[in-house]
Amino acid sequence: MKKIVFALVLALTTGGIFAQEEVAKDSITEGWKRGGNVLVTFNQSAFNNEWTGGGIANIAANILVNYDFNLTKGDLIWDNKLIVDYGINKNEGDDNFKKNNDRLEFNSLAGKKVSNNWYYSVYFNMKTQMDRGFVYDANGNALGSNSHFFSPVYFQAGPGMLWKKSDNLHVNISPAAGKLILVHKEFAGFYGTEAGDTERFELGAAVRGYYKVDLMKNISVENILALYTNYLEDPQNVDIDYTMNLAMQVNKYISANLTFQAIYDDNTNPMGFQIRETFGLGFNYTF
Repeated sequence: MKKIVFALVLALTTGGIFAQEEVAKDSITEGWKRGGNVLVTFNQSAFNNEWTGGGIANIAANILVNYDFNLTKGDLIWDNKLIVDYGINKNEGDDNFKKNNDRLEFNSLAGKKVSNNWYYSVYFNMKTQMDRGFVYDANGNALGSNSHFFSPVYFQAGPGMLWKKSDNLHVNISPAAGKLILVHKEFAGFYGTEAGDTERFELGAAVRGYYKVDLMKNISVENILALYTNYLEDPQNVDIDYTMNLAMQVNKYISANLTFQAIYDDNTNPMGFQIRETFGLGFNYTF
């Protein structure tokens, strides 16, 4: 686990070092800086009776909203990011559409400059899902529900120190970060809560990093890394949440997007990493 954490941190930090010259061009701008994009993708596959190569006809759709609103005023900064990501799919023979992607996350980070690129900081993070989730058997039959809107919901907050080179490269370190997990009574005893309980509190340390760079014209990659260790129980088990978004702009309204996410949380799944990968080509609106 320590090797995995070290590799992820190294990838984020060394990437920033090698691209330092490029990132420096994107300085921290004074005043409000707002912007984001909405990406809507559709995927469809169909086969006739004579097709011998195999396959299952299906249809899928996904919507991704990524919005930033950041404020810089003198030696004070306030960065905010909202992520909404939801997708459904339906295979031939299924009666209903099934959720294959569901993410609602909000991040807020405030800081006061100390010297050069360092700031005193305080951060807040909330992540959950918007729709009910189900566990399915090998035949695609629902065995039962394992989540729904705001259950579970994860809150994190704490003071710390922020190193911010630019709007596209920063790392926040919080040595005293609180984490609160809330679930509906339907899921009491799951997601790290004790049997019969609907909440769990943790106190630990958190490291959160962000790095975005343009690989070439109209192609950019965004890296988001969050690490957390609980002082109160098994501090050697570090929670990891890494997301990579690769955006390829075809023209003003058409783009392709590749998202890769890896999560390790022994409270949710002690067996190993949760991996998610999505790729879509569709309509993109930037605002």
